[in-house]
Amino acid sequence: MAKEAIDTRHYDVIVAPHITEKATLLSEHNAVVFKVAGTATKPQIKAAIEAIYSVKVAAVNTLVQKGKTKRWKGKPYTRSDVKKAVVTLAAGQSIDVTSGI
Repeated sequence: MAKEAIDTRHYDVIVAPHITEKATLLSEHNAVVFKVAGTATKPQIKAAIEAIYSVKVAAVNTLVQKGKTKRWKGKPYTRSDVKKAVVTLAAGQSIDVTSGI
């Protein structure tokens, strides 16, 4: 095993990378966007990113995207709320979200 054992709690905090046009534009400013658990705090997100990807995190900004109301077969329903974290990395650091962990 190349890496030391990573605490499994970190994988419960980080759900998935969020890859959109806007997130790609943020990568020019050394930032990466992740979907995170709804109960995750900024210190937990920072610790998880640093442990999983072996990088230095400069800042973490979070937001909650409220679920949209949609219709399916005429019946309205609401999509789930999603918490996102914009993780700004220290200078010289990078994360390639297109490759697996």
